[in-house]
Amino acid sequence: MTPAPAVPVVPTATYRLQLQPAFPFAAAAAAVPYLASLGVSHLHLSPVLEAVPGSLHGYDVVDHTRVRAELGGEDGLRELARTAREHGLGLVADIVPNHMAMAPRHNRALWEVLREGPKSPYARWFDIDWEAGGGQVLVPVLGGPVGAELEHLRVEDGVLRYHEHALPLRDGTEELPLPQLLDAQWYRPVWWRLARTELNYRRFFSISELIGVRVEDPEVFEATHGTLLRLLHEGVLDGLRVDHPDGLADPDTYLDRLHEATGGRWTVVEKILADDERLPPSWPVAGTTGYDALRRVDGLFTDPEGAGELLEHYRRFAAPQTDRGGDWAATARRAAYGVLGHELAAELDRLTRAASRVCATAHDPALRDRAPWALRTALVELLVRLEVYRPYASGDPAAVVTEEAAEEARRAFVVSEEAGAVDVVRALVLGGTGPARAEFRARFAQTASALRAKAMEDTAFYRYVPFLAANEVGGEPGAPGVSPADFHAYCARVQRDWPAGGTVVSTHDTKRSADVRAALAVLTECPGRWAEVLARATHAEEAEPDGQLAWAAWQTAFGLGPADPERIREAMLKHAREAGLYTSWTEQEPPYEDAVAAFVATGPCGVPGRWVAALREELAPHIRANVLGTALTHLTMPGVPDVYQGTEHEYLALVDPDNRRPVQFPPPEPADGGEAPGESVKGAVTTAALRLRRRRPEVFGTSATYEPLVAEGPAAAHCLAFARSGEVVTAVTRLSLRLAEAGGWGETLLPLPPGRWADALAPKGTGREFTGHARVAELFERLPVALLERVG
Repeated sequence: MTPAPAVPVVPTATYRLQLQPAFPFAAAAAAVPYLASLGVSHLHLSPVLEAVPGSLHGYDVVDHTRVRAELGGEDGLRELARTAREHGLGLVADIVPNHMAMAPRHNRALWEVLREGPKSPYARWFDIDWEAGGGQVLVPVLGGPVGAELEHLRVEDGVLRYHEHALPLRDGTEELPLPQLLDAQWYRPVWWRLARTELNYRRFFSISELIGVRVEDPEVFEATHGTLLRLLHEGVLDGLRVDHPDGLADPDTYLDRLHEATGGRWTVVEKILADDERLPPSWPVAGTTGYDALRRVDGLFTDPEGAGELLEHYRRFAAPQTDRGGDWAATARRAAYGVLGHELAAELDRLTRAASRVCATAHDPALRDRAPWALRTALVELLVRLEVYRPYASGDPAAVVTEEAAEEARRAFVVSEEAGAVDVVRALVLGGTGPARAEFRARFAQTASALRAKAMEDTAFYRYVPFLAANEVGGEPGAPGVSPADFHAYCARVQRDWPAGGTVVSTHDTKRSADVRAALAVLTECPGRWAEVLARATHAEEAEPDGQLAWAAWQTAFGLGPADPERIREAMLKHAREAGLYTSWTEQEPPYEDAVAAFVATGPCGVPGRWVAALREELAPHIRANVLGTALTHLTMPGVPDVYQGTEHEYLALVDPDNRRPVQFPPPEPADGGEAPGESVKGAVTTAALRLRRRRPEVFGTSATYEPLVAEGPAAAHCLAFARSGEVVTAVTRLSLRLAEAGGWGETLLPLPPGRWADALAPKGTGREFTGHARVAELFERLPVALLERVG
């Protein structure tokens, strides 16, 4: 019997699977032979612990002690691990330390807290401000004010029921009349709208259905991580992806504790870095999950000048409406103000109370005599000016809450005499000792990260839409292009500092898959043609709901290509609600939403959409160049690439839940007799790169090297190339439409490192080899990308 291949300690590449009841462990196990054939070393699983029944994502954990029964339970996970190991694969699991589901009937720990109150042994688990709630936890589940909902509240079998909700009763209160019974509980069921301003537990962003967990407490850490750690030490799991560390009170200490508990297993963190931000070097992790890489890869295939021209066309297109996201910085700032005053109002109140407590008891007279409203104003003005997600204990808070930001914040005060509150708040953020100050700093950091995510990713990205491909997690819509020099500098830094960190281009959280973004990037090379086609299409369709949404819908249709109109309609309704300009999730406007649906059906998905479809067809070769260039760059650059399910072949998906649909393994044969997915060009490029990584891990691993290769000649700027450890060369075409318009490669050459170089993407037996200064036109004769391996 042939022994199973060894699983590397550090993955060579991972493959993300979205587990759900329709795709449990058994389905993943059945896909293992196919996935192993691709060349990955590990399967990357979405959360595996017990979640709310029916959950399609698993981030709503209800029990940390059990592997999710709907997926097959621990036996199913162990069988998956055994099958994976037989094929040389390990397992990496996504873990959720920041929150649990606010679902008492499924969450036993939370049930006990609601039944027993702050004296419950589980009370320390949850981040609840009991004082703010008058000794009760706000439970925002009612469909209206409690007086209007009393008839739907009933006591049955010692449980308070409200439609599908079940809540425990405090001992001895079962026989009380309903109004008195409600007052006697450790919780207060209220109209869901009160969560915005009255909530007294920390949640995930503004999602009240997810309650914050105090994992900074060592006992809570042990209770919530015990099962996962056991599975790690028993060899069922091999590594971890840590979801949303920015939500934790003390990420530094948490990651230290996790590193020690796992014995240093490979771990990456879902940390979103701003352009100039660096991962704290003291963190004992392999690196980030890779959104910083996504930003650089996307930027390579974006023409910055064309993106600027696209912005001007957008401004003219949306000119009849005011304040429709024509300036990124202003749009982002307005979104941040709006989120603090609306979705995160309760969090801001709690942070203000924390600041007020410090000031009221401070020994330093400079901190005293500050009105809560002034502290609140100072907090708002500083928070909206943060350019990163949050400060860290291991970092320099002065680099986050800068003096420049403080000076702007002071000028924002209408009553200038109160502007000193800015200096007070900044001083609290920058340091000081004592539990009250420590609590304030933790609250400030947590609020900052929630604000950044909610205001940028979930609001501003849906308002500023001139170039949708730039509106991605970790992206910079105001400066979407990345030069080859900046890309090379980034890769060199990653290879030096975080060579085992993750890289991604598509994930379960990306708003558009990499292939959709690659198509959209071509528009930055032909902004004038896009504007002309859109003018023709929109002239035939006069019923657009507003210019901002119409522009976004046309780009969505272009990026996605021929697709079920329902997918575009659902994505655009989500777009409109997230933008919050005419409708929202909590204040829906049916007439506007009906107009959006009608526009999508008769515009982008109707007869006028044929002109946009025709343009996409004309640009197909350049879209293909971007798709292949993105894939090969991602798979061979420094770091550990994560391949999202289905993206080894063409994968066109929009924002969740569209991008979380189950995929079929292996991919089905095409019904029309066309090119099979297994024979797709992208599939061949992906498999060749992954297998090369697996076969020669030393070329790409932690001891590898990265060397930029600079082309020479008239079209040198269109060739991006680099060598890995002097043994493998990647070369891709960038801005291929501009290249074609300029006359092609001509005599452009790519100087190769010494030796003979074989084309790893060429069909077997063709024997394509290169030496010295390779003619780029010959290098890209078959494909717009090349993967070379030194053979002599």
